[in-house]
Amino acid sequence: MRIHTMSSYRPYAALCVFALAFFHAALNPLTAEVELRVATLAPSGSNWMSEMEKSSMEIKDKTNGRVTVKYFPGGQQGDERDYVRKIKLGQLDGATVTSVGLSMIDESIRVLELPDMFESAEELDYVADKIWPHFQAKFKAKGFRLGARGEVGWTYFLSKNKVESLSQLRAQKAWVWGDDVIARTLFANLGMNGVPLGVPEVDAALTTGKVDMCYGSPLAAVALQWYTKIKYITSMPLNFSVGATVYWEDSINKVTAEDQKTIEEIDRASSKKIRKVARKSNEDAINTMKRRGVAVVETPAQMVTEFGNHAEQIRTTLTGKAFSKQDLDLVLRYRSDHRIKRGGKPK
Repeated sequence: MRIHTMSSYRPYAALCVFALAFFHAALNPLTAEVELRVATLAPSGSNWMSEMEKSSMEIKDKTNGRVTVKYFPGGQQGDERDYVRKIKLGQLDGATVTSVGLSMIDESIRVLELPDMFESAEELDYVADKIWPHFQAKFKAKGFRLGARGEVGWTYFLSKNKVESLSQLRAQKAWVWGDDVIARTLFANLGMNGVPLGVPEVDAALTTGKVDMCYGSPLAAVALQWYTKIKYITSMPLNFSVGATVYWEDSINKVTAEDQKTIEEIDRASSKKIRKVARKSNEDAINTMKRRGVAVVETPAQMVTEFGNHAEQIRTTLTGKAFSKQDLDLVLRYRSDHRIKRGGKPK
């Protein structure tokens, strides 16, 4: 008879411990540490990136290291279309994008960015806050988690040549973001010949003269260095641009329900701060541009009126294509509510 000593049981004991640990991990996959890979066009060192990095550190701290968010800034992962594709392939877990990137998941969100839609940022805030859950439900149905609303701000034409009429506008070699349905429709309606490029290509195109006009917020123009290649910015805004962080549902569901709640709370607080910072930074960016010799061109009243007429046509053109009549009616209803509350007249 073989006598089993304690030492002879050790290999079996170790195997049992390993099996129990593996079984426990299989039953509790959410206990592991999770890294969420998030891409963005926001350049390193920009105010947007600074706030996102702060929220990333807060997420890691408040989840005790269970969740970390790793950002790939400055277009390292390509353009926003690349981000959405890579998320679906599992190469990224999320992206912080403009509404153009969001529209690649559900185009109807662009209804918030129709030209000449809002009179003030406060009006946009009221409408967007009311309608945001409507879009979150749409994104969830497509496998994405839409976070709280971020901000780019009012967008303007930025050009090498002074533009004071629609005829002068049509004469420019203007960049158009190929994935931007609002800009493409606007350019077509105005009779402009846009040069389709991705955002990372604009700086070089301005440098070489491939384009002599672009569009964007003052903060974006400074952060992306476009302002060093142009001389003028129109006083008339085209629209108000928003953004947000989106996660692939399968990725975010690797995180425990408790940690998901923490991420959402930090995202809401961070997005609110980003909106506030973006508005102040856009004002500062205008001053920076002026100091560097960029002139603000007061848009003549006639051009403003003509632009408004084209904006109405764009709204009609895109209804039933980019967004539904229901989406548009919701925006117009909330906008009317806000104007009535402010003592104005709905229109």
